[in-house]
Amino acid sequence: MKIACLSGKGGAGKTLVAVNLAAAAGCATYIDCDVEEPNGRLFLPPQETTQTEICSLLPAFDAKKCTGCKQCVSFCRFHALMYVKEKPVVFPEVCHSCGGCALVCPEGAVSEQKKPVGVLETGRYGDIRVITGILHPGEASGIPLIRAALRQAQGDTIIDCPPGSACSVMECVMDADYCILVAEPTAFGFHNFKMVHELAALLHKPCGVVINKQEQPYAPLEAFCREQGLPILARIPYDRTLAAQAAAGRLVFRHSDTARQIFTALWAQIGGAV
Repeated sequence: MKIACLSGKGGAGKTLVAVNLAAAAGCATYIDCDVEEPNGRLFLPPQETTQTEICSLLPAFDAKKCTGCKQCVSFCRFHALMYVKEKPVVFPEVCHSCGGCALVCPEGAVSEQKKPVGVLETGRYGDIRVITGILHPGEASGIPLIRAALRQAQGDTIIDCPPGSACSVMECVMDADYCILVAEPTAFGFHNFKMVHELAALLHKPCGVVINKQEQPYAPLEAFCREQGLPILARIPYDRTLAAQAAAGRLVFRHSDTARQIFTALWAQIGGAV
């Protein structure tokens, strides 16, 4: 079972839910796909780690074979290619490494070259496999790294998605069996929560909601969940003790009876929902 933890904005508590849910699941795999700023390993510090370099594939052009037909340029839906001064030019920031330009070139003038984009770290924290994608600074897209991380899924897998609802989040959700939408009960948090719910709905994924840092019910969020038929799986209170433990990098599942009860019940609910 693959469970994706999403949030519409940073700081809503997505990683808090993901790492503690992995602890509640027991023998599980935790994958940190928030590759620009991975921090799950602060709570699940892995031992015996290994690192693997992850590369994207960029087109390279053989000037002797290229006839200037521009079929590669016309094919690229991402506008990553242009024909400038009688030669193709690639914009690596928007290239999706699909390989289509090499397939359509009638002269075989396009090959692919590797470009390192990040590192995949694997290790263990007790009985939890910890997989962390670490994007190199300055890289525009973490998609190749996210795909490499997701290939490490085994058994019950908790996917810690990037915040928001961009392409990187869609990549994490596509093969998930269930989505946990972590909501912050504020006007700003609710606005972004609706966007990430829309993404999950478009992909026809079953969803449930975890409301984090709740002091009292936020009426618009509660009404939206009722209207959309979204079950509220858990409510994590706005609690100074929990906040202090999380800020210190502690796994609250193992340091708080309240948190242990919340995440044990959460795991039991999701297991019955899939």
